[in-house]
Amino acid sequence: MADHLIAIGALVLIFTISTFTSVHMGALALVAAFAVGSSVAGESADDVFGGFPGDLFVVLVGVTFLFAIAKNNGTIEWLVHAATRAVRGRIALIPWVMFLITAALTAVGAVVPAAVGVIAPIGMSFCARYGISPLLMGLLVINGASAGGFSPASVFGSITNGVVERNDLPGSPGLLFLMSFLFNVALSVVAYFLFGGRHLLGRRASDTAEAPGGAGTGTGTGTGTGTGTEGAGAGGGILSGGPASANPSAPAPAPTATVAPATTEAVALRLDRSRVLTLLGLLGMVAGALFLDYNVGLMAFTVVVVLTLVDPDAAQGTVDRCAWSTVLLVCGVVTFVGVMERMGTITWLGDSVAKIDSPLLGALLICLIGAVVSAFASTTGILGALIPLAVPFLMDGQVGAVGLIIALAVSSSVVDSSPLSTSGALVTANAPEEVRLQVFGSLMKWGMSMALIAPLATWALFVVPGQG
Repeated sequence: MADHLIAIGALVLIFTISTFTSVHMGALALVAAFAVGSSVAGESADDVFGGFPGDLFVVLVGVTFLFAIAKNNGTIEWLVHAATRAVRGRIALIPWVMFLITAALTAVGAVVPAAVGVIAPIGMSFCARYGISPLLMGLLVINGASAGGFSPASVFGSITNGVVERNDLPGSPGLLFLMSFLFNVALSVVAYFLFGGRHLLGRRASDTAEAPGGAGTGTGTGTGTGTGTEGAGAGGGILSGGPASANPSAPAPAPTATVAPATTEAVALRLDRSRVLTLLGLLGMVAGALFLDYNVGLMAFTVVVVLTLVDPDAAQGTVDRCAWSTVLLVCGVVTFVGVMERMGTITWLGDSVAKIDSPLLGALLICLIGAVVSAFASTTGILGALIPLAVPFLMDGQVGAVGLIIALAVSSSVVDSSPLSTSGALVTANAPEEVRLQVFGSLMKWGMSMALIAPLATWALFVVPGQG
């Protein structure tokens, strides 16, 4: 028992220290794996590295490498402009376009904060031009990222489905994606009407003058994929200082010029050979993951090699913009969890939760832990750590495994709207300076309320109906 308590204490320390200091969670997890594995579990270095997730390493590097090229060759910018032109100036639809674009990016493999880092500056530029609430825009961008985040080709989806598969649990990647998407759509509808969406109905871009003090002309498309705490955070338009810096574990803000508002009269980007191949590669990657069960990472590397041969200039500097921070975070946490599994700590802790008289209460407790911790720490790390803890609890069959996994995944991701998380910090940093404090406070209230509401809602929707 003492060994198990030491391992659990180390896991708590990993999340606590990384939340309140600038020490990287992945690095802490690797140190903990070495320290606990060698001194408590009596493992060699080879044993410790045996738990290193090589499959996730390939997925994370491959998809972020591909998106760095897509950003370089203008494919992402083309997609954004094409989508906004499609609404034909209907201002009420612009936040939903940002929702769908962000969801599409994460669904095909973009790291969640990377997608937010690219789209948030663009969305905020529409706010400045058309009088849209920055809070409304920010929430729809964050929720969009979470909505697409659990597709089989996405990072969150790959992590969750991989943990489920490795632990021989029943899983349904398609149902996980669908339920997560629908939950975030419903959440966004609530946010839309709570935070000013009703006032946008019926308005058109041609009827709206640019807000005073606008930032000139041009388009704000961000400056890169970024490598913040969760693998992004260096998207364009991040401003230094401000309330977002309250979180020591959030990505260090990089000073940039003011983001200029996007304009409907901007010159349309042309679909050249490189962009067409990129779009075909992204579609092929999604189709291969959904219908042929191909490895997402290996498909992404295949597309990367083809695009690099076709357009070498677009690949310049892209290796540096791979989500190395996320790679370290995920691989570090999963490696440490592997040590805990071999020690029997995961089984012991899961058995302890399973001994709670009410299985439903135990399931709710797991979801609450995931939501509260994720609001302050890494969603990516939480997904890799908490699902294995629930494995023994699920083995007795009193609670449906698929339902609890969906509830835990959704509960741990919708709290990313907290300004103490990476996505929330990115939205706060990109909000207009004059309302940044208000956006920070509103996101804090919304994120903390989600940490309580989301577990209860997902528990009632997905866990209670599946009780054995």
